[in-house]
Amino acid sequence: MSTWANLGLQDSSSPLMEQLIFFHDHTLLILVMITVLVGYLMIMLLFNKYVNRYLLHGQTIEIIWTILPAIILLFIAFPSLRLLYLLDEINEPSITLKTIGHQWYWSYEYSDFTNIEFDSYMIPTNELSLDSFRLLDVDNRVVLPMNSQIRILVTAADVIHSWTVPALGVKVDGTPGRLNQTNFLINRPGLFYGQCSEICGANHSFMPIVIESIPV
Repeated sequence: MSTWANLGLQDSSSPLMEQLIFFHDHTLLILVMITVLVGYLMIMLLFNKYVNRYLLHGQTIEIIWTILPAIILLFIAFPSLRLLYLLDEINEPSITLKTIGHQWYWSYEYSDFTNIEFDSYMIPTNELSLDSFRLLDVDNRVVLPMNSQIRILVTAADVIHSWTVPALGVKVDGTPGRLNQTNFLINRPGLFYGQCSEICGANHSFMPIVIESIPV
């Protein structure tokens, strides 16, 4: 769960999130190198008073600043494409969870079982226990097995919602009349918090998600 003054990403709890964090660090390193290089050149231009009066064109440097950005973009594009296909891959799921977004709560159905469905509402502040989190805890948590492939189907009953759990690297839009799916694997037990990530009305901020991962 993200805490106060946390500048980084949340701790990974799934292999996909580990890959996302690695790609973030990889891209950030490239951006830092570019920033340092451009900053150095700007400072040198400010303090360097030399002028070459005979320079009519710089073909070599034009070739360099055309080819070098293209190579840098390739170093970003190839890992990005790999990750894009990894996120879209659907493995053999051990369990399927159907999620329906409403204004402003979530409904869940365990599709592999008969008549297991429930609504999940945020617990009001005046009803919270001492060890609960304000605006994050719900009355009915989603319980999922650890180290199992889980498929999630997401839709909405009224307006567009987005089912998001950052620690698992999952963000799926829920669109009325459409089923979106993805899969993930939770590699450690615990409680994982998320929220709707698509503005869906007045109480958009008050429809949290809580996943409870248990070893089986």
